[in-house]
Amino acid sequence: MLLIACPYCGESRPEAEFRYGGEAHLARTPDSLDDDGWTGFLYARGNPKGLHFERWRHIHGCGRFFNAVRHTVTDKFVTTYPAGEGRPDLSSPEFAEKVAEASR
Repeated sequence: MLLIACPYCGESRPEAEFRYGGEAHLARTPDSLDDDGWTGFLYARGNPKGLHFERWRHIHGCGRFFNAVRHTVTDKFVTTYPAGEGRPDLSSPEFAEKVAEASR
């Protein structure tokens, strides 16, 4: 079972309390896209092997959306942070050990 730390509640809770909300930090698209552009915006997403920035919602808790960095191979979370904040700098010393642990 995955444990996910909600940045608002301050607790690690079971994955069943959360819902995945897709890729994080997507820019909204302008209204002037043609059909191919709309299709790309709606369906083309990154599918990295490694660290991935994701959006989650604490459905059975505070109900708020937040962002997370998760390793897609090991399913380990590096960090979670409130929605609206920029991407954390994963190359900083603060995250070095967490990133290494998530990769194992």
